[in-house]
Amino acid sequence: MLRSFFKKLALKNHHFMEEWYMLSFRHLLQDNRLWSVRRKNVVPAFAIGLFIAFMPIPGHTILGILFAIILRINVPIAAIATWISNPLTIGPMYYFGYRLGLTLFDLPMQEFDFELSWSWITHTFTNIWQPLLLGCLILGIITASLGYLLLEILWKISISNYKIRKKNYRSK
Repeated sequence: MLRSFFKKLALKNHHFMEEWYMLSFRHLLQDNRLWSVRRKNVVPAFAIGLFIAFMPIPGHTILGILFAIILRINVPIAAIATWISNPLTIGPMYYFGYRLGLTLFDLPMQEFDFELSWSWITHTFTNIWQPLLLGCLILGIITASLGYLLLEILWKISISNYKIRKKNYRSK
């Protein structure tokens, strides 16, 4: 069942409450909805995590946790879903976002090399941030919507299969 899969991924809040670095945040994490493995908490958390993963900003996991706390949805699932943007996938994600933004703004492709420096940020990034942000927003919305729908459908199928198995077991 799909719920049992997410239960394995979900963390228990009492493990975190005992850690020294969580003392300041203990009052924020007392709500059981933040840790509940129910469809109404997991599915939106997954979608929020997917959306945040496409944003060209640092700190995806932290943003996923903050949005989960604000929206009262599953914190671990929102944090884990942001991990689709990792060193292997972040390049293609941002490249396609940039290309989509260029197409929507009807701008020509600009050749540039990435360099982690203040000069690159002030000169090159200032020229590409608008198409990159627009493309990433659109890809994030599309991916989050598809992830939401797919997980919602899979969850309902899983529940109906569980009910069928339970009914067949009782009839034997």
